Amino acid sequence: MNCKEKGLAAGAWSLTDHGQMAEQKLKSKPHDLDAWETLIKEAQTTALIRGRMLFEKLVERFPTCGRFWRLYIEQEMNQHNYEEVEQLFQRCLLKVLSLDLWRCYINYIKDTKKSSEGYREKLVQAYEFALSHVGLDPCSGGIWLEYCSFVKTGEAQGTYAETQKVAAVRKIFQRALGVPLICVEQVWKEYNIFENEVDETLAKKLTEEYLRQYITMKRCCKEYDSFNRQLNKLAPAVPPQGSLQERMQLQLWKRYLTWEKSNPTRTDNKALLATKVMFAYKQCLLVYGYHPDVWHDALSYLENASKSASDRGDTSLAKQFEEDARDMYNKAVASLMRKSLIINFAFADFEELHGNTSAAMDIYESLLTLEETNFTLVYVQFMRSARRTGGIKAARTVFKRAREDPRSNWQVYVTAALMEYNCSQDKNISFKIFELGMKKHGDEPGYVLAYLDYLSHQTDNNNTRVLYERVLSSMPVDKTRDVWAKFAEFEAAVGDLPSLIKVERRRASAMKEELKGNSTVLLVDRYKYLDLFPCSNTELLSLDYPVKDKDGKVGLFQDRQDSSKHNWLLAQPDMNQMMPFKPSAAEGVGMNAVPGGTFPLPNSCAAMLKHIPPPDCYKGPFVQVDELLALLQKVDIDHTSSADMSMMATSITSTSRKRTAAQDQDGNDDNQNIPQNDIYRARQQKRVQLATSTATT
Repeated sequence: MNCKEKGLAAGAWSLTDHGQMAEQKLKSKPHDLDAWETLIKEAQTTALIRGRMLFEKLVERFPTCGRFWRLYIEQEMNQHNYEEVEQLFQRCLLKVLSLDLWRCYINYIKDTKKSSEGYREKLVQAYEFALSHVGLDPCSGGIWLEYCSFVKTGEAQGTYAETQKVAAVRKIFQRALGVPLICVEQVWKEYNIFENEVDETLAKKLTEEYLRQYITMKRCCKEYDSFNRQLNKLAPAVPPQGSLQERMQLQLWKRYLTWEKSNPTRTDNKALLATKVMFAYKQCLLVYGYHPDVWHDALSYLENASKSASDRGDTSLAKQFEEDARDMYNKAVASLMRKSLIINFAFADFEELHGNTSAAMDIYESLLTLEETNFTLVYVQFMRSARRTGGIKAARTVFKRAREDPRSNWQVYVTAALMEYNCSQDKNISFKIFELGMKKHGDEPGYVLAYLDYLSHQTDNNNTRVLYERVLSSMPVDKTRDVWAKFAEFEAAVGDLPSLIKVERRRASAMKEELKGNSTVLLVDRYKYLDLFPCSNTELLSLDYPVKDKDGKVGLFQDRQDSSKHNWLLAQPDMNQMMPFKPSAAEGVGMNAVPGGTFPLPNSCAAMLKHIPPPDCYKGPFVQVDELLALLQKVDIDHTSSADMSMMATSITSTSRKRTAAQDQDGNDDNQNIPQNDIYRARQQKRVQLATSTATT
């Protein structure tokens, strides 16, 4: 069976081995980018209909990634399916404010509408449409300059038409100078050229008028460039991974957003400032749309802006910000934040705060229709909201639904009982709700402890003891640890000493496997109070006082002091010998270079290296170590005797001495035979020359 048959049999889209492996990987990791890239490459070379199937899955999984939308659109454009292209643009353009995608849209208009009637008007509309949505992007300078160039090259018949064209070009340039574009210097230069070509006298006046704005934008451009160099704006939005790179990028985005909110352009127009800030948030959400903190920051900014405008008396602007916040909430819960409880709860509170009670209730109802979520928490918040807006009777209605819903847990009973006790102040209703919950959740330690805590505040000691006995007799032993601890604490607070000792003995008998005969632990539990212990920390450790685990083990020691006091219990490295890592692009003298930076050498080595010339002083010759070793391995060494070697050394020495004597007698100072880099021989020759000249004089 070939790859194609295997793929069809398995129901896979891909017909290649690599593609099918990628699909299998996506079943467990649906946001794996490497697997998607493998499938994208195959989709770009396969039949159009099959490729369209994959691209639909791609944009459904990554609906905010402009790059993936562009690849899908280009695939359709290559096949001249212009109706499909326009439908795709309608689906993504207004939702994905990606500069890459909007450039693709402008290029599509240029390529397909060039021969149609009214081409220039359509392209002008396309430029205006694009700049109205992504014109605030500091990287959109290319679109601004293209627009200016296109309008300048237009034909104008008559003086009026020429004047209109000049005014249109001037307006585009001046609008561009209101954005801190990365290419703001080029925009300013071309604007000056344009004005001087039209009228030099007017040009001087206009350039002086916009000079301060240009200087401000140039400063902002430099500040923005420090963020833009490190920001990754093309990454697809994926659920939080917790990686270091993700956290670093998110911190960079937050720094950039803080910079935008600081009003770097010093504009007095509050609406324009909010527009710029929200555009930056929308850019961030294209990459971090699964992070509720980014959504919350953006929504909080709009809500605060609405409140500030209302305080200033600008009701229309306050209403506009309020509607913008509502629209953003709707977009969040309709897309990536559909299952996010924190954003949905915040949306419900927002509607409740603005008097839209029915809209708030609809949000809770929509959460209860999801397939997977924390339904208990939804019911708890639903009950609280219903009590605030409709009173205790509305909360009881929600509680009745929660009791009948098998997806809810014991927390709804605690919420309802305490709500009755605190709001209606009816102890009987609270008691009945707790007793009703005991029938269904009597084996849940958390519920039992909540019930016991409620009774302990009623000073009904007899009923409290009865409940303790009833629970401990019916609950499995492995779940009674916290209950026994609470029972002992209760007797220590309200009972007599014989009762307390009796409870401790029963507790020791029930938990003998965990205590392992260490009855001193129970004694410590008897005399401790809150964070006060009858022993020192060292004594508690020596008594093997148990440490609190994830299951909430009772009678547990929690060291509230500085953990450094107990470092002697663990093997610790000598921190004084650790060298600080310093990221550096260049290697300094006395530094040990490693990938990404340098480590300082030990003090003795560093001191020695500072007294010798640095490595760059040595100009050669350089030995190719690998070649030298290869030659040494090929050398055939003659194994002569030690006597022969001694005779050869004596012969070489005597010959060398005769040659030196002959040179001295002849006074041959020719330096041509000296090797170029032989410093020792060169110094010898200089000394001989100096001695000869001294003797002659």
